[in-house]
Amino acid sequence: MLRISGLSVSYAGLRALEDVSLEVNEGEFVTIVGPNGAGKTTLLKAISGSVRAAAGHLDFRGRDVTRLPSHQRAALGIAHVPEGRRVFPSLTVLENLELGSYRKAARGQRAAGLEAVLALFPVLGERRGQMAGSLSGGEQQMLALGRGLMAAPDLLLLDEPSQGLAPRIVEQIFETIDRIRRERHLTILLVEQRVVEALELCDRGYVLETGRVALAGSHDALLGDPRVQRAYLGV
Repeated sequence: MLRISGLSVSYAGLRALEDVSLEVNEGEFVTIVGPNGAGKTTLLKAISGSVRAAAGHLDFRGRDVTRLPSHQRAALGIAHVPEGRRVFPSLTVLENLELGSYRKAARGQRAAGLEAVLALFPVLGERRGQMAGSLSGGEQQMLALGRGLMAAPDLLLLDEPSQGLAPRIVEQIFETIDRIRRERHLTILLVEQRVVEALELCDRGYVLETGRVALAGSHDALLGDPRVQRAYLGV
């Protein structure tokens, strides 16, 4: 579904990503882990089109999208749930969710999509008329995930969904992501600093360090790799 070849991204002359190559196949759950500053968020932004590639190619469903603007990539079925949630605080929960279904392919199934999202996150149904800015951090993360799902995406990009949340809420968010994957067979690319939880969920994973792919493999291979255990698992 997604194939990235030799991707490089620069900020103010500094390379944030250098010659990154990876792929995400239809129906896969792929995780990107790595330390702060490794380029994980930049990678998702490059895929969704909010930052431009300095070099390399991005192909989505066999189409070169390297130079496409972000709104055209979204129209093709790439939904990006950014770090920090980024809900519209002065709009209601329902208005935030409805904004997620602007994609042409999602408009005709808006009602069904909304019903499915509220089934996943019942608290959003209880808060549907409430301003999004008044929600708790966990509720805002649920809203951000729900808004991404309202786009009826083919590829869902999730950036640090556990960021700033209490452990109990983190567990709930990860359980919901796993449920989304199992029930919808949705293709997911997750960036996450909670390495154990992220690798346990995925089919395959990549370790990004200083803007480069340092390791790649199945979740079992990465969890069992001595380098991962030393650097991220404290073993």
